[in-house]
Amino acid sequence: MLIEEGTKYRISQGIKSFFNSAETLTVIRQNGITVQFTLGEGKGYGSMPLQHLHYLLKRNDLTQMKNKRSLLNTENEEQIG
Repeated sequence: MLIEEGTKYRISQGIKSFFNSAETLTVIRQNGITVQFTLGEGKGYGSMPLQHLHYLLKRNDLTQMKNKRSLLNTENEEQIG
């Protein structure tokens, strides 16, 4: 799975306590095997191994949120077609 800068993830209820009770996590940088992120609501920042991020995604502890731009693009495509 490709992890891109700016990708936003919703944090599940079960692991929020590990992330300062933040609702969201946004990837700000990926350098090799480490991912740096910020937490929503100004609750902090951090980093983790890329492998651990993939593990959290596989367990559905993090779920990718649709960004507004992609939602707008699909709405426009539906109107044109």
